Amino acid sequence: MSVGVLRRLVAAAAAAAATSVTRGLLDAQAPGGAQRWTRTNHRGEPVSMLEGPAVAAGLLAGAVVGAPSARAAAALTVATGAGAAFGIVDDLTEDTEARRKGLRGHLGALARGEVTTGGLKVLGIGAGALVAAAVATPWRDGDGARRSTLGWAADVAVSGALVAASANLVNLLDLRPGRALKASAVVALPLALGAGAGAGAAAGVLGAAGAAVEQDLAEHDMLGDGGANALGAALGAAVVLGAPRAVRVGALAVVTALTLASEKVSFTQVIERTPGLREVDAWGRRPRATAGSTTPSAGGAAVPVADGTRPTTTGPA
Repeated sequence: MSVGVLRRLVAAAAAAAATSVTRGLLDAQAPGGAQRWTRTNHRGEPVSMLEGPAVAAGLLAGAVVGAPSARAAAALTVATGAGAAFGIVDDLTEDTEARRKGLRGHLGALARGEVTTGGLKVLGIGAGALVAAAVATPWRDGDGARRSTLGWAADVAVSGALVAASANLVNLLDLRPGRALKASAVVALPLALGAGAGAGAAAGVLGAAGAAVEQDLAEHDMLGDGGANALGAALGAAVVLGAPRAVRVGALAVVTALTLASEKVSFTQVIERTPGLREVDAWGRRPRATAGSTTPSAGGAAVPVADGTRPTTTGPA
């Protein structure tokens, strides 16, 4: 067995173990009390967001164990840590005004000089993504020649945008139990099987997702912004570490297109109308609740939600 394969296996195992152990510790003593991390789903049942920090811990463990170099480990740690930290802040102190929901709403608020928790998340994850990209991008090319400052900066900009956009996209997918974890695993699998420097981090994503998916599908736990943003940032960083510029530019174009489409098109409706996607998306999930179920709003009143919708769902995705 090669060193690279062994590293990926260890990274996946470490991520799974760290996710499970952290989730157990948080269940025993949640910061601020368990109620602070609890939301009510469409069935009127409590769902814990403690899965988010547990998955983030698993991703960080996988990044440290699976990275082929200190540079790669540092980049993955910064990207994943920023996604988790600013996502958790938004989870726990979310501005519930409808006009501030979604990426467009938060950016609009920032343009008006208003800093929402969602806007802080956009700025924080964006800054972390750029720092991670700068750490991951070498000053010398494959032949050892020093790169121009402009060329290096362009690479950092593309890579940073990819990490931040990936964090946001995975969060947009976290609208049904298990969906974000399944999508992340689908992207991570070929990366983990590849030869790039991000293969270990991708293996860590598989390990963390595998440890969390059962409770997520059972609707006992949910990723929240903290877990979903951390997953997306880790995946984006894995691509940055292992792919040439052309691939990174292509990936950024795809992620950006999907993000813009989410402002107009419902991912859920597309999935439910597409054979194959529909079955994979629903696999392992509990049967839907009766149509017209309600869940308490921020003010305590019951408001109708779509079957299967996450408690913190925003936007049309």
